[in-house]
This record gives sequence, structure tokens and C-alpha cells, in this order.
Amino acid sequence: MLILLFLTIVMIPTLSGWGKFFESVFKTQLFDGISGKSLTGIFVITVIWTILAFFIPLNIYVEVPTILVGLFYFFKEKLFKEFYTFTQKETVLLVTISCVILFCGSYYPFILDHYGYYVPTINWLKEYGLVKGISNLDLTLGQMSLWHIFQAGFSNFSDPFLRINAILLIIYTFYIIEKKSWVQLCFIPFFLFFCQSPSPDLPVLIFSLIILREILSGNTNATFIFAFSVFVFAIKPTMIWLPFLSFFYCAYITKAHFKVFFFGILIALLFFIKNIWTFGYPIFPVTFFDLGISWKPNPVLLQSSSQYAILKTYDAQYSYKQIQHFSAFDLIKNWLFLTGIKSYIHIFFIISLIIFTLYAAIKKNKIITFIWVSLIIKSIMVLAFSAQYRFFMDVFFVIFFVMLFDFFTPKKSLAVFSVLCLISVVFLSFPGLLQTYIPSFKVGGFMGKFEIKQLYRPSIYHYKKYNSFKIGNLKYHVSEQYPFNFDTPLPSISESFIFDDHNAGIFPQCIDSKNIRKGFIWKKMTPEEKKESQTVIDKIKNTYSH
Repeated sequence: MLILLFLTIVMIPTLSGWGKFFESVFKTQLFDGISGKSLTGIFVITVIWTILAFFIPLNIYVEVPTILVGLFYFFKEKLFKEFYTFTQKETVLLVTISCVILFCGSYYPFILDHYGYYVPTINWLKEYGLVKGISNLDLTLGQMSLWHIFQAGFSNFSDPFLRINAILLIIYTFYIIEKKSWVQLCFIPFFLFFCQSPSPDLPVLIFSLIILREILSGNTNATFIFAFSVFVFAIKPTMIWLPFLSFFYCAYITKAHFKVFFFGILIALLFFIKNIWTFGYPIFPVTFFDLGISWKPNPVLLQSSSQYAILKTYDAQYSYKQIQHFSAFDLIKNWLFLTGIKSYIHIFFIISLIIFTLYAAIKKNKIITFIWVSLIIKSIMVLAFSAQYRFFMDVFFVIFFVMLFDFFTPKKSLAVFSVLCLISVVFLSFPGLLQTYIPSFKVGGFMGKFEIKQLYRPSIYHYKKYNSFKIGNLKYHVSEQYPFNFDTPLPSISESFIFDDHNAGIFPQCIDSKNIRKGFIWKKMTPEEKKESQTVIDKIKNTYSH
């Protein structure tokens, strides 16, 4: 916790310094205050690092100059004076909430993607940058979210525990207090479960709620609103509704000229190029707009991934063959009435959309109508591709925020925040309670208990057990008796992808065996390589039998 406090003291001035630098150069700002400059700093640094990652790794030689430049502008422009604008009550509230966030952020990471996706992605970015065709090595790595680019650049020495989300949540607290947007206090207790990992879910939820609040409040900086909305989409494409909303707002409410969309279009192009470089297609994981890229993944693996997404939609409670034989009615019925908590989430999702539809019809307000249209577009797309609850979680927050935007007074917000915050802290500290009361919430089984050492440093796991193999020109590592490679030297491949590659009769290879940065392609295995692959699989299976 103390280490996270030190990180906060360094990071917020660094980010706000970069935000001020951007505002000075381009004579524009999303909004004022420490939070506005910090969010602008996140935006600017991430875009710069995304471009740099095509050419160099995001190592300490990138991190140190970034911090020095940010701190230089922080002190040069005397931004520390903005901390004195808070009243005594606001300062006490800010410090109290920040302490809760730092405490919760010090727990063990428990989101499984932390080990199978977040950490491996960050390790690749730190050591090699954006690697062409990385999805051939491990399909999951083809995502390379912009948020992990941002985290990777700060993870060499300033944030080796990967707790950048805790810092973002503190910046969000600054925003709530600066803008007196008290209803958003009610969201913080839910967000506490995302600050132990660099999950891209937290930034897109926070950024979307901030943009939404700025739109409802009449912010006329159309250029930045649209660009930042596209930036959120680039972090996580399931946030497609936000660029739609910003476009409608800028075009029909602020009556902005077409040129205001230029900056946002450039961000979108950078996102598409990044995906083509790492995945072979413009948007991960869909395979529309096939450009015939030589390093795109094998079609068999893409089909397998698509089938897995369908299984996840139904919480793996049905086989793929069963789902294929569902009628249209069965598809909806079985999705709504899954066994466990996900059924309640799905039903609540549909009810929320119905309620918001009626609300929008009654209000007859242009902005609310645009929000409704944007959410419907997003919902249709998610339901069509992979209707997993985590892909439409943001809809709940948006509907709650819009409908109760003017209802929550400071006292009501603090009361709700306090109660929910206490519940969140109790569940984090005693995860057994969560497993007892919500047994179908599987993530609860991976939550670690409180440890005294958290008071000075965040809790992390170490594994360091792996085996090394070689097929063709690729020497790779596989975690021993564990499905993920969060603590395995690069290049590493997850067990599941080794099995998938073997079944497809292919295996990843280096484009240049002497330079991993040149990227990866797949090729069909020779009979000899097929035998080697089978030996690897047998060895992996044997490690579990002992």
C-alpha cells in the first residue's frame, strides 16, 4: 500500500504534466483541473507509446524520459497549486477514498485474464514492443490493448506490480470531486474489484462515464470528445457505442464542422494498423476485411476461437453441437436462463434496456435519444457476436448514470458509496463470503486473502516453473502444471494453443530465427515435427499425472 502511495505521488504529477504540455501545444483541453490534465496525459502518452512500440520495446529507456518530461512540466507550470483549490471537506473525502483504493489495490490479482492475457502482453511489449503476427504464437496476444501499452511503459521500475488501474481510480475520484458529479461516487465500490490488475475494463468504464457526463453537461470541445471516444473504443472495441454517441453529439448538437473528426479518425487508423500488425485483421478477434496478410492466424484456429466464444456465451453449460441445434427461441431462452448468477445478469440486462427505452421515449431529449440509439447498436452487435455479460457490463452503468444524473445529492451519494464500499472491502478481505453467498461467481474462488505485507507492498504471485522445447526454428517455453505463462520467459506458449496447433497440424515459426522482433507466421508441420509436437503434448500431460 505504501509503495502504491509512492507510485500515486509520482504518476499523477507525471500524467498531469504531459496533459498540460499537450494543452499548451495544441491550445485545447478536454476539461480543466488535475483530472482533466491527467486524463489528457494518459491519452497523449498512450498514443505516443503505441507508435513507438512498432519500432522499439517499451523499456526503461522509454519510461524514464517520459516521467522526467511530465514532472518537468508539472513543476514548470506550477500545477501543484491546483491541489490547493479543494476545500477541507473535499480534501478529507479525496484522501479517504484514495486510501480505500490503495488498500483494495494491494490485494492479489484474481481475474484469470491477468495471468493468461494481461501480464504476457505487457511482458512482450516491455521486451520487444509490438511484434508482427504475435497471434500466431498465442492467439490471445493478438489483442495488444492500448491500455496494456500504457501499463507496459510504466512497469519497468515505477509500477512493476501492475497497479496502474488503482492510480486511474484515484484520478477518477479527483474528477468526481472537481466536477461535483456525486452520482459517480456510487460506481467506485464496484470498480474496486478492477484495481488489482491492468484490466482494460476499468479504463473504458471510467472514460465512458466521464465522456458521458461531459456530453450531458454541454462540453463543446467536439474534437477532443470524439477523439477520446475513439481512444476508448481502441482500448476495448466493445465500447463501440461511445464513438457513435460522440459522433451524433458533435454532428447534431454542437453542429461541429467535419474537420473536428480528423483527430479521432487518425486514432482509429492507428488502432486498425496496430491490429493488422499483431493479428492480421483490423479488429480482434473478428475476421472481416481480409487483406490477405501473410502473418494472419490459421483459419482452423480462428474457427476454434469462434466456437469457444459461443461456448462462453452459454457459460460452457452446453456443448457446441447442442448450441448448433438450438432454434432461435432456444438460443434466447437458454441464454436468459443459464444456471447461476449469469442468468440474473442477462435478465437484468434485457429489463434495463426496456426501461431505458421507455425512459428515452418519455423524455424526448435529443442527447438521451442518441445515447439510447448508441446502446442499442452496441447491444445488437454484442448479442450477435458473443453475448458474454462482461461485454455489456458498461450498459448498466450508463443507464444508471443517465437516469439518476440529477437525483443523487452529495449526502445520498456518500451514503450509497459508504455502504457499497464497506461490502466491497469485506468481500475482498474475506473472499470465502463471496464464494458462500454467490457460488456461481467463479472468479471468487481465485481471490486471495488479506496479508499484512499488503500494507507496504501489493501482493503478487511467483511461479517460475516451466519447460523448454523446440519445433522448427522456434524455441519456446511452457509453464509447468499451469495453463498460463504470466511468469514464463519469452517466447512462451499456453498449453491450450499447443494442443490447438497440434490438432490443426500447424505450428508457429519465427520469420527470422535470429530476431524475434521480426515476428511470427504459422506453417504446416512435417511428419517429424508432428512427432515432436506429440512428444511435447505427452510431456505436458505427464506433468499433471505425477
